[in-house]
Amino acid sequence: MKTAAILFSLVAAIQMRDARATAPHPMLPPALAQAVAAFDRAQMQGDGAALARLLADDYVLFNSRGRVEDKAAFIHDYTAPGTSMKPFTVEDEVVRHWPGGAVLGGVVTLEGTSGGKPYKVRLRFADIWRKRDGRWQVIFTGATRVPAP
Repeated sequence: MKTAAILFSLVAAIQMRDARATAPHPMLPPALAQAVAAFDRAQMQGDGAALARLLADDYVLFNSRGRVEDKAAFIHDYTAPGTSMKPFTVEDEVVRHWPGGAVLGGVVTLEGTSGGKPYKVRLRFADIWRKRDGRWQVIFTGATRVPAP
């Protein structure tokens, strides 16, 4: 019985941790909420086709290492062999939306592998979304390293 309770708690924690990537965001219009969830899933799954669809062609990333990347570099980073990302939870979430645009941000602790080597980094980020031709896409992301709590 004790083992069942521990297993139930573990499953609940995993489901909570992965909630942003599997359920639409309650404070956003449905199409945007679905795009946000799809973007998070695409990053965790290394889904290059989904990332290509969800990132604007003129996408820019100011990454946590102080470098500027474009759409192709972002997709390469998430789809390279030996790259994976564990599910994550957004803390201190910021959500602002208006007709045709939105900013979603917060703090995340990202864990996974890059080039086959493990990583763990805590970031404050902001994704700027734009609706163009009836489709929501990320046009800019800023990410800054923050100390662990």
